[in-house]
Amino acid sequence: MRVIAGSARGRRLKSVPGTNTRPTTDRVKENLFNILGSAVNNAAFLDLFAGNGGVGIEALSRGARSAVFIDKSRTCTKMIRTNLEIVGFLDRAQVYTNDVLQALGILGRKGQQFDLIFLDPPYQSGLVEKALVQISSSNLLTPGGLVIAEYGKKEEIIQFALNLSRVREQQYGDTVLGFYRAEED
Repeated sequence: MRVIAGSARGRRLKSVPGTNTRPTTDRVKENLFNILGSAVNNAAFLDLFAGNGGVGIEALSRGARSAVFIDKSRTCTKMIRTNLEIVGFLDRAQVYTNDVLQALGILGRKGQQFDLIFLDPPYQSGLVEKALVQISSSNLLTPGGLVIAEYGKKEEIIQFALNLSRVREQQYGDTVLGFYRAEED
């Protein structure tokens, strides 16, 4: 795992040992950020089911002003902190060890909002839809913001979740990225 572009380009990130996580591949990550383009500049980024933090760290490297990382595994959040130290972004990040759905409710009650929200739960877990509904009901997305969900190509994922609707879907091998925007009132 490495940072592909930006201020930390080429820096190697540590991975969580074992097979409990499935890091987003460099190919998928590169394509994701090519699609996002300048939307990353000065964005508040939320990385859910964050694993080793590679996607959120990539966002920070490419100019996001801040990133929040959430994973329920203490091993993962410890690795995220280690990787943030490696690239020097610890001062622009917050890392929480918590169940993602609970954490989304907490962030919503605090009034936090994000320009870009990335979620990559275990494939076939049913968590994509639950997270999309929680993001929408907690009002976590800024106007014009975007939610990106990573899931397996064999999964049937909803096109609408409350006020969120899928506006784009890209497939890379067995991986699919679904892009969701809030519908205008």
